Amino acid sequence: MPLPWTGVPPGPHDVGLVVCDMDGTLLTSDDAIPDAFWPLLERLRERGATFVPASGRQYATLARSFASAEADLAYVAENGSLVVHDGEVVSKTTVEPELVRQVTAALRAAPDAPDLGVVVCGVESAYIERRDPAFVTETEKYYARLQVVDDLTAMRDEVLKIAVFVFGEAERLAATTFAPIARTHQVVVSGVNWIDIMHAEVDKGRAVRALQAALGVPPERTVVFADYLNDLEMLDAAAWSFAMANAHPAVRERARYLAPSNDEHGVVTVLRRLLGERPDADASSV
Repeated sequence: MPLPWTGVPPGPHDVGLVVCDMDGTLLTSDDAIPDAFWPLLERLRERGATFVPASGRQYATLARSFASAEADLAYVAENGSLVVHDGEVVSKTTVEPELVRQVTAALRAAPDAPDLGVVVCGVESAYIERRDPAFVTETEKYYARLQVVDDLTAMRDEVLKIAVFVFGEAERLAATTFAPIARTHQVVVSGVNWIDIMHAEVDKGRAVRALQAALGVPPERTVVFADYLNDLEMLDAAAWSFAMANAHPAVRERARYLAPSNDEHGVVTVLRRLLGERPDADASSV
């Protein structure tokens, strides 16, 4: 079981890298970044630390969310398939075009096929075939660059991953329909309704280690905040690993500390403690 976040000695601590999942972690349930986070981002910059949004979301979507930030950021996008620092690509891992045909065929044969939506996540854009408002609206939340096409197998772009939206429970589908694909590729449940299919050697943990190597920051100076199954590996890359109070049970078991929930602004609360902010500031944020 993780220790409570209050077990962290009051800072300031020597933090060099802060890696933070987005949905269910930094973002509240209404998809907002807490206002109290932005001054802390500036504090991190002043101390020479790099903040890293780490998400299954598209790079363009993450960059849009942090467009107002003056600090130089790094990004782990598409669940680790693309890593960017200061506008430069640190690592990019793509999958073969044949995987699009393989996944499409598997889904068309699945019993739940009418309630599934596929997103092919390319370097230049994301691509979908379904045009119904419910699916398009859900997809637009995560993909700022999005194109509707007639045939996903015919699009021309490097493919970072394939995302599947399930109007139901994603974990069950991942264990059944995608079991054969999981033998050769990384299949992760990235949310209650989302499954991501990537190169076998891609995960957020590898992405964080690539950034650590590029920036010269060891695990001892790395902080990670997480809530779901696609975050498990990156918890292992940090000495300061925090599961949100709303996290999946497997994430809570893997993390060293338990932070307040996303809706209690848990990332803000813990960062204030790590940076040596006033204790009363912690109390005001939850």
